Amino acid sequence: MNVGRTRVLVVDDEPTVREVVVGYLRRDGHEVSEAADGPTALELLESEEPDLVVLDMMLPGVNGLDILRRIRASGDMPVIMLTARAEESDRVAGLELGADDYVVKPFSPRELAARVNGVLRRAAPRDAPGAELLEFDGLTIDNRSREVRCGAELVEMTPKEFDVLAHLAGSPRQVFSRADLLRDVWQSSPEWQDPATVTVHVRRIRNKIEADPENPRWITTVWGVGYRFEP
Repeated sequence: MNVGRTRVLVVDDEPTVREVVVGYLRRDGHEVSEAADGPTALELLESEEPDLVVLDMMLPGVNGLDILRRIRASGDMPVIMLTARAEESDRVAGLELGADDYVVKPFSPRELAARVNGVLRRAAPRDAPGAELLEFDGLTIDNRSREVRCGAELVEMTPKEFDVLAHLAGSPRQVFSRADLLRDVWQSSPEWQDPATVTVHVRRIRNKIEADPENPRWITTVWGVGYRFEP
């Protein structure tokens, strides 16, 4: 993340959407660049290295999912997807590729700005004392560097995946419902977010840290209730 003011790239082919979103983000103190199509977005990603991308799913030239794939192939830059589609399959597609959050159009610009600030805040390195290092049998979660290791191997995680894992591991054996996790990690609720968001993130985390994701050792499902971290 850049030192000082954070830089956000807003990618949307609707001029009105860009104008409103850019205005709110600049009002919050962010440096903001904008792109109206996929090729321009890819150029700005390379030249400006933003701290976060607000990315529309449907774009001319190169679509949002393809851009997200390229972002995830090279790093863990936070991405919030915008979509005019309400179907769960479209939202899940972005989450499966590693989006940190999504917002369905039409949306409240104030809500989107709050999501951006929340994701950036949680993605920043933490200097505060507390449970900085969580160590288990073969699994280490470092809250200050925001790194996860399985044995000696560093596990690449998106900011939101790290947040979910650290939150669960910070309260071993406590059961969290999907609504709990939306409230505590996303600072949202089922009114704004589909609980499937949590399901997808847990599945992605399991695929990264579990020897057998179908029979998880660390994050178990408490049927009808939610998820629990087993120390």
